[in-house]
Amino acid sequence: MHVRSVIIGGIVASLVIGMWEMVVEAVLPDGAGFFGPVVAIGATVIRDLQGSGNPIPFDGEAFVLGLAGHMMNSIVLAAIFGLAASRFLHEGTKLVAGGVLYGIVVWAVMWFVVLPLVDPLILNLNGLVFLIGHMMWGGALGFLWSRVAPAHARARIAHPGLRTAD
Repeated sequence: MHVRSVIIGGIVASLVIGMWEMVVEAVLPDGAGFFGPVVAIGATVIRDLQGSGNPIPFDGEAFVLGLAGHMMNSIVLAAIFGLAASRFLHEGTKLVAGGVLYGIVVWAVMWFVVLPLVDPLILNLNGLVFLIGHMMWGGALGFLWSRVAPAHARARIAHPGLRTAD
């Protein structure tokens, strides 16, 4: 796997979904507030925030933990995408479409399984906005993977026995 592609793709895709969530949650009438999505991620660790209503109150420690946790999770999920999806998807449009589909799967697993158990405060976010954000995240991940990962690296992942000149 091409480590640079995973790191760049994961971080940039996390910024795409992060900006989307923050802006939309700030303008929705019953939204979580501008910092709400990031603080809600940090509430995984800062448990006193669980049970807060909207707008989610700002907490500096939770904000920093939320930023770090979000980018870390995005990089880990980008690595999984790099290992799994790129074995089957070698062209830009297929990588983007595969990324969008991957984003939907990540959203469903997080929204319906992980978050209710680990961090129910995130369920204060608008579910449709969260879904669209994950689709944007996956699309950005697929697009960036198609642009940043060298073609020979994508080919090597798809066909491990293939010899290519680096």
